[in-house]
Amino acid sequence: MQKTITKHELVNRIFAEMGTTVSQADVLEIVQKTIDYIAEALVKGDRVVLRNFGSFFIKNVAPKVGRNPRTPDKTISIPARRAVRFKAGKVLRDAVDGESNETS
Repeated sequence: MQKTITKHELVNRIFAEMGTTVSQADVLEIVQKTIDYIAEALVKGDRVVLRNFGSFFIKNVAPKVGRNPRTPDKTISIPARRAVRFKAGKVLRDAVDGESNETS
């Protein structure tokens, strides 16, 4: 069964591993600042690379024509946009691939 890990759970897990060296509020602030800095870089159009994990980048998506499945005869114009993409690094890809191969 697939599980969703939230920011709150991530903070709790890091806090539990850190022991008494930092407070839970400090861990939350570090996690939030990390997310904020990644978002800030992406908004500026920068690429964010986290070695052994992956990279976040912006991709320009061209405008296109779409259809509503309920009314397929009608078309709608979907404007161009910028989208955030993530490309997993080799270490992460291998770990995920190894995990899926073990359960097969």
